[in-house]
Amino acid sequence: QLQLVESGGGLVQPGGSLKLSCFASGFTLDYYAIGWFRQAPGKEREGVSCISGRGVSTVFPSSVKGRFTVSTDKTKNTVYLQMNDLKVEDTAVYYCAAVPNDPKFGCSERFAYVGRYDYWGQGTQVTVSS
Repeated sequence: QLQLVESGGGLVQPGGSLKLSCFASGFTLDYYAIGWFRQAPGKEREGVSCISGRGVSTVFPSSVKGRFTVSTDKTKNTVYLQMNDLKVEDTAVYYCAAVPNDPKFGCSERFAYVGRYDYWGQGTQVTVSS
């Protein structure tokens, strides 16, 4: 059974850092694209980043470029989202999602959309506040 479990969320002050984890079970990351999304209260779920089975990553919104990076540890079947210089507006529930994807291909802009993905984790809360 394919399952995604996020962890690492919490309360952090503006300017701080957090590293979120997305542990995948029931499948290997080689043939899946993993996306990170976030949803703030009253807002739509927003695509944050994606990493392909080959480890090629993309960060989508300009608001997080240069601050967020995504990586994979295939020995742990885990994808990470490193978030630096966090801002109050980064406060949201963060989700990871998976979709089968040929490792030859990276993550195009299509992978920024909720409908692209088949499997979702339960989310982890990130709160940035002083």
